[in-house]
Amino acid sequence: MTDPAFAVLLVAYGAPLTLEEVEPYLLDVRGGRPTPTSVVEELRARYAAIGGRSPLLDRTRAQAAALAQRLGPDTPVMVGMRHWHPYIKDVLAEAAGQGVRRAVAVAMAPHYSRMSIGAYQRKIDEARGPIDVAAVPQWFDHRCFLDAVAERVQSALSRFPAAVRDQVPIVFTAHSLPQRILAEGDPYPDQLRASVEGVMQRVGPHPYQFAFQSAGQSAEPWLGPDAGAALVQVAQDGARHVLICPIGFVADHLEVLYDVDLEYRRQAAKLGLHLERTESLNAAPLLIEALADLVLSTARERGWLP
Repeated sequence: MTDPAFAVLLVAYGAPLTLEEVEPYLLDVRGGRPTPTSVVEELRARYAAIGGRSPLLDRTRAQAAALAQRLGPDTPVMVGMRHWHPYIKDVLAEAAGQGVRRAVAVAMAPHYSRMSIGAYQRKIDEARGPIDVAAVPQWFDHRCFLDAVAERVQSALSRFPAAVRDQVPIVFTAHSLPQRILAEGDPYPDQLRASVEGVMQRVGPHPYQFAFQSAGQSAEPWLGPDAGAALVQVAQDGARHVLICPIGFVADHLEVLYDVDLEYRRQAAKLGLHLERTESLNAAPLLIEALADLVLSTARERGWLP
């Protein structure tokens, strides 16, 4: 890098790249608190079931490469992770050493919560050093993001028999969070529902609902309704097909490849349901266009571009 006008930092949660990394990864997620052996082994088994590693870093780097191509050679695009390598702090330190003084940061999660995007922003603030970082706070309603999800929904619906396609229930999902965020006025649930409405305006009349998935293992209540319960209700209502759209995720990772593709698919089979899932956005052109627009508009607001 040679003194670019600004760089881009894509940030994501992070995930282990080998089964041996699962325990130290959990130690990082839990802020240094040891993880019960049973929890480590359960998570290790889940990663083993999807091939022994998470593809999240690969997918995020592919998104970064596509965005770099879209923005051009004068705008470096970096990838930093919150809870595993390459850590946000290390990426920013390396960038500063290479002359970067300005960066636009985009969390690869469209919906704001203090516990998700807010936590990314705090990590960036702790690590920014001499770099002036402009963080994109949210992008749940960006037209290209909604277009991209709608495109995936339409494509997935085409996999069902034509005779029933118009009546296949769609269950949109996102990662659950502790219910206490509601008392704090967190916008996360409202933004998710706004995204769903935006997608359905594009898809057209169709049965659909929203539910949360992948709740944490803690005693406190988590946001619902639960996606597993939604599948039960779909079956009880007489449907024989269902489409899951994990609208809260923009790349393949454990919560999609295990929770949806394995656990919910097994549950659906027991309920007599034919379940399909929308393909993850990953580096879809419309998603990259959304990211490019977010980056360029933020840079212009900061006066980094004419």
